[in-house]
Amino acid sequence: MIQFAQLFNAIDQSTKTTVKVAALTEFFRTAPEGDRIWTIAIFSGRRPKRAVTTTKLREWAAEVADIPLWLFEEAYPIVGDLAETIALVLPEPTTTNDQGLTHWINALRGLSEVDEPVRKAFVLEAWASLDPTQRFLFNKLLTGGFRVGVSQKLMTRALARATGKDEAEMAHRLMGDWDPATVTWAQLIEEDDPAASASRPYPFYLAYALEDAPENLGAPEVWQAEWKWDGIRGQLILRDGVHYVWSRGEELMTDRFPEFARACDFVPNGTVLDGEILVWGDEKPQNFNALQARIGRKTVPKKLLQSAPVILYAYDLLEWGGTDLRAQPLAERRETLEALCADLPADAPIKLAPSLPFDNWQALADIRATARDAQAEGLMLKRRDSPYRIGRKKGDWWKWKLDPLTIDAVMIYAQSGHGRRANLFTDFTFAVWNGNDLVPFTKAYSGLTDDEFRKITAWVKKNTLQRFGPVRSVTPHHVFEIAFEGIQSSSRHKSGVALRFPRMARWRQDKPVQEANTLDDLNNMLALYG
Repeated sequence: MIQFAQLFNAIDQSTKTTVKVAALTEFFRTAPEGDRIWTIAIFSGRRPKRAVTTTKLREWAAEVADIPLWLFEEAYPIVGDLAETIALVLPEPTTTNDQGLTHWINALRGLSEVDEPVRKAFVLEAWASLDPTQRFLFNKLLTGGFRVGVSQKLMTRALARATGKDEAEMAHRLMGDWDPATVTWAQLIEEDDPAASASRPYPFYLAYALEDAPENLGAPEVWQAEWKWDGIRGQLILRDGVHYVWSRGEELMTDRFPEFARACDFVPNGTVLDGEILVWGDEKPQNFNALQARIGRKTVPKKLLQSAPVILYAYDLLEWGGTDLRAQPLAERRETLEALCADLPADAPIKLAPSLPFDNWQALADIRATARDAQAEGLMLKRRDSPYRIGRKKGDWWKWKLDPLTIDAVMIYAQSGHGRRANLFTDFTFAVWNGNDLVPFTKAYSGLTDDEFRKITAWVKKNTLQRFGPVRSVTPHHVFEIAFEGIQSSSRHKSGVALRFPRMARWRQDKPVQEANTLDDLNNMLALYG
């Protein structure tokens, strides 16, 4: 556990990507093979199942720390993390232990099969032999809640550097249902994988947000305009008679969207399409709410396939006949794409995303104003002579999104944050008026500065009405402007609505609570934009 703890500290104590990648690379070069496999598994979400209830862990920690349980329960919401709270209250270790990560995970995997006294003895013995950082990590594994600030992309980059292999190949190798308990390092990372090159996506080209007036881009005729769709950006790859679907985050999603298996019937081998995965109904794209039912599902029931069928709304062609087209101008790639899509049957799971003709920038601004009617977030602007670049590059591709929707709401609940903001109240519940009552309708935790969070934290401590564990009910007094990208009906919320990407746009200290918006205002928005 010592080497894994050193890796965690290096990652946790830096915000620099280069530092994190360097630490991971060194670990993948030098750690025991079993520890490397489990580290990959943990960082990619394959965590051991919870072996002990959190209730028991709190009781045992209070007992070992020789403090009353109520005091532990008071400390927990202040720290904001159970694993860290336990690590902080426990006394100094009485022994040492140099067992590696694999040893502890194997022990935890068998813990659910033994009686509670044996479980307790094991946990207490581990606490007594691990230093504070190792205890924290052990507790994270014990609760099944391990999360660390390492993206799949950083991990695949580090693996590529450690092994000398291609990043895309590493990303492919880490996908699927491999079991860290049975797979070896050689099987997962080193052995030849002919399918890897066939399935390999191209790095996605990403756009910058357009903050200046579009007139500053020059003559409108050199630009192509498209809707900015609100779906899942993806690449559909057809090679060697097999299809693959990759997300922008380099996640292999083939099994999640079985509709695309039919693409092999219509599209020739050696084709790679870039586009947006959307639910299609009534001969048009549906809103993101329809797609949410499909997100996160690795297997899709027949009923959902029928009620929420997806398509790829293709807007770029990256490979054709096995030839990489990315260096060609967008206009040429688009011409080939249009010819491809013109020959597709009406029921094909691929459709051509339309371009939007315009003669001047004002005409395009008028089109942009109707984006929500088209179930879009705004517009994409792409230079017709632009190649398909790698990553986010300024100059050729821009996203011109709509301004967010906003509503003024009253803060009624507050909860502490996590990590460096564990001592601040950062997570809030907001309400709108329904007659004389305040009806909660959304939560938000981003948008304020650290100074504003400190000020609202001081106010919350002085104006708490009730406590519900880590949550505090507060005096209805402060109004916040809540910005959001979309609104939809929801039977799961008391208000009947749910917001997409809510955040605090500003703290309306100039506005009395009586002037906050109403539930009728939300329902009017729902009628217009839902």
